[in-house]
Parts: sequence; C-alpha cells; structure tokens
Amino acid sequence: MTEIDAQTKLLGIIGWPVEHSLSPTMHNAAFAALGLNWVYLPLPVPPGQVEAALRGLLTLGFRGANVTVPHKEAVMPHLDSITEVAQAIGAVNTLVVGEGRLVGDNTDGAGFLAALQEAGFEPRGRRALVLGAGGAARAVAYALATAGAQVTVLNRTLSRTEALIQHLAPAVPPNSLSPRLLDRDALVEEAVRADLLVNATSVGMWPDAEHSPWPDELPLPSHLTVFDLVYNPPETRLLRQARRAGAQAIGGLGMLVHQGALAFRLWTGHSPPLEAMWTACERALTAGEAQNCPDAGSVV
Repeated sequence: MTEIDAQTKLLGIIGWPVEHSLSPTMHNAAFAALGLNWVYLPLPVPPGQVEAALRGLLTLGFRGANVTVPHKEAVMPHLDSITEVAQAIGAVNTLVVGEGRLVGDNTDGAGFLAALQEAGFEPRGRRALVLGAGGAARAVAYALATAGAQVTVLNRTLSRTEALIQHLAPAVPPNSLSPRLLDRDALVEEAVRADLLVNATSVGMWPDAEHSPWPDELPLPSHLTVFDLVYNPPETRLLRQARRAGAQAIGGLGMLVHQGALAFRLWTGHSPPLEAMWTACERALTAGEAQNCPDAGSVV
C-alpha cells in the first residue's frame, strides 16, 4: 500500500459490524496495483448513528464509501441524490462524494450480472429462480428482470416476497417477476423448469456452512446453473450439491469483486485491476481473515 500522507484520498465501508469485511483488503490491493494514493478503511457505525456518520464523511473529506448491512436502506433519507438504479432496488451500497454532496448508488445488481455473464450464462429469455427476499435478493431479481429473464422469487414469508415484487414492479418489464412461498414442493417444481437457481439467502454461510437451501435427499436438476451469493466458504454445500448433480456451479466471490470493481471506477475514474482484487480476496479467505464476521459471506 502507498504510504499514507496529507494527499491520501479516503474511502471506507459503513456497516455494523465491518471489522472483517473483505472490501478493505480488495480495494487496498487495487490501489496498490495501480499505484494510487488512496486508502479504504472499515468504518463501524452503530444503528442510529447513520446520519452522523454521513456528515462525518463530508467533514473529513472522504471521496466515497460502501454501505453494508444493516444500513443500505437507512442511509437513503440522508443523501443529496440517489441514482435510478438504487431507487429501483430500494437500497444503496455505494456512496460517491463530490462538491459537498452525497450521491447514493447500487452496484450489487450489475456486479451480479457481470459475474453471471463471466461464467457464460446469458439471462435474456431464461427462467430464473431466486431464493430469499432481502436486499441481495432484491438486487438480483431487479438485475435479472431488467436483463430479460423471467424471475420467480421464493421466500418462507410470502408477504415479504410480495412486498419485494411490488417495490420492483414499476422499474422492470411487466409480468417479469412472480412470487411464491418457499417450501419443498414449490422449490422442486420451480427448479425443474428453471434455467438458473440463485441462493440470495444466508443459508450455507460460515459458521453454518454445512447447511443448504436444497434438501440433500432430493436430486438437483442437472440442467440448472446454480449461483450461490455466499462467498464464505468459497465452496458451499449448495455448490457441492450442484457439482455432484452435473450442474454448473458459480460461487459468490465473483459478485463481490465485480460490484467492488464498479464502485472503484465510480470513485477513482480508473479501470479496476480485477485480477489483483480477486487474488486479494482469495488469499484473505484462504488465510481465514473473514472467518469470524457475521456478515463475512454477504456482498461487501
């Protein structure tokens, strides 16, 4: 990392907790690879202190920040402007600071699509099954629907799924999203006719790495592409199930890197060094640096 001095540009990640987020490792490796005098810091912000933290970013001259749980929605009322994408998704994961103004954006959906297409899957005209109804599921469902996929969202609380779809409906093609209660029969029925299965829940994340949203006793359709947003552990139980069935399996680290790369470009104007970002994340996971964080397997 470049030596920190009075000219160092500041970035960080706001969340609670953030101590073991991979984003500082990833972005500081990117700055080092390009020789940029920037530094990216973990910024733990307790619930209820979001507005004060955002004022602090402005006061201290930060150039931007990422936002992770539980603040992705809480920051929105305190921003000067919000991009159409972030408004549509209903969450902000990236802040850009300029001329005393805070602009909220969301790179999660685009990062997911970049990772999906990098793995060779084109969503247009395909059927996708998204498990979960939280912020990650919302970003993924939005990205898939706007890319031309037909998306079914399954969650154990149907009202949350219906609320997700109601929120996204004005911003996506008509009838591109449909809700369904997540139970065993619905999961199997929908998976048989889907092309893509996305786990946007925390099931399978460390330390509960031996769990999977797919029942072990059921055969997983081999024609599926399975994308698990969990990246810690890198090889989840769901991914192992997919590989055993002969299905294509995609881990969540690609989404982390690509959403980070999009934010990197917004902040710096430079093309992100993807290889350096990938390598830094892989080394951190191998070394166990993310092992003790409750949020270590989510997007940022």
